[in-house]
Amino acid sequence: MTWTANSCFVTLAILFLWRGEEVAEACRCFPAHPQEVFCRSDVVMRGKVVGVQEVDAVNDIYGNPTKYDIKQIKMFKGPSNGIDALYTNIFLSCGVILNNGTEYLITGELNDDGMMYIGLCDFIKPWDKLSETQKSLTQRYERGCGCKFTFCFTTPCIVSSPAECMWTDSLIDNQMYGGQAKHLVCMKRSDGSCAWYRGPH
Repeated sequence: MTWTANSCFVTLAILFLWRGEEVAEACRCFPAHPQEVFCRSDVVMRGKVVGVQEVDAVNDIYGNPTKYDIKQIKMFKGPSNGIDALYTNIFLSCGVILNNGTEYLITGELNDDGMMYIGLCDFIKPWDKLSETQKSLTQRYERGCGCKFTFCFTTPCIVSSPAECMWTDSLIDNQMYGGQAKHLVCMKRSDGSCAWYRGPH
């Protein structure tokens, strides 16, 4: 093998490894309370999947994305013109598979073209699997977006700021989405501090 061919091979190998690391990095998600995901998402909506198809994306090095046609039921946060389609790549480790005909609470991001993309780092759950308080809390989450959410899975749990809510579901309930995720909302008080409040029953 000539020097030129060797150089090309090494360059291609480096690019392949770099792209692989880029994909892996994109799918690493630190545990987040549903309210925290709400606050950082471009779009939060209730919608029903009414169709699915693979989209031909010539320039997508990660393969063709999957398009889910969505019937928007309620927009909690997002563009005024609404959302009628979601995109994901189910062939990557961060892709999401949705069931046709199922209603979901969906969070996601908008790209520069206004298209909504979803992945495993988003909070996506069938609507009928949410608690009743969780369904109503979704409309109040924005009032706590100025607060900091700190995930605690082992003692001691240390609060570093008054404007902070400590999320302890995995420690107290031994599950990621326990009582705090299902029934509580972190809200900012008049003095600037933050505290958990129970939603309506």
